[in-house]
Amino acid sequence: MFLEVYSDNPYGTNCWLLAREGAGEAVVVDPGFDADRVLELLRGAGKRPVAALATHGHLDHVGAASELCGADIPLYIHEADELALTDPAAWGFGFPVQVGRPEIVRTVKDGQVLEIAGFAIEVLHTPGHTPGSVCFRLPEAVFTGDLVFRGTVGRHDFPNSDAEAMRRSLERFLALPDDLEVLPGHMERTSVGLERATNPFLAGR
Repeated sequence: MFLEVYSDNPYGTNCWLLAREGAGEAVVVDPGFDADRVLELLRGAGKRPVAALATHGHLDHVGAASELCGADIPLYIHEADELALTDPAAWGFGFPVQVGRPEIVRTVKDGQVLEIAGFAIEVLHTPGHTPGSVCFRLPEAVFTGDLVFRGTVGRHDFPNSDAEAMRRSLERFLALPDDLEVLPGHMERTSVGLERATNPFLAGR
C-alpha cells in the first residue's frame, strides 16, 4: 500500500494520500491545505486522485477540497457536516468561515463501505468533535481525524461539539483491534493498542 502524509500547514493537519501499490488511482483523506502541493506529491508517485474523504467539516480538513476536487473528483463527507461546506454558522466556531463546496459532494453514513481505488473503506460515525465526524477504516488501519491522536483526544468544547457523543465515540474506538494502525488528523501515527495502554484520556474506559 502506498501511504504518504502531507502536514506542512499552520495547523499541522495530516492530509493522507492513499493508493494500492502499483495502481494509479489514489484517495486523499482530509484535503485541508495546498491542493497544488498535494497534486504534485501524487504526480511524483505516479498517482492521480479519484476521491477525497473528509473526517469532518473543519477548515483545516476540507479547506482545499474544492480546489483539489475540481469538477470531476467527489468529496465524501458525513451528512451532518455537509452544511459546514457552505454555511459558516455550521462550524460552531463563533466567527464566519467560508470553505467552499466542491462540485461533487457525496454524503456518507455509519456502516457504509466505500469501494474506491481498489479499497473497501468502512465509515464509522464518531461524533463529538463535530456532529458529522467519522473515522475511515481499512483492514489494517483507521483514519481517526480529530477523534484520537497519539497521547490525547480531540476537542469537544466547540458550540456544536458534544461531550457525551465524544465519550461514546471513544468507546467505539476502543472496541477496535489493538493491532490496527491509527492515522490521525494531527501528530504522528500510533495504534489502537498503544493508545489503550498509554493515552491518559482513554485510561479506565
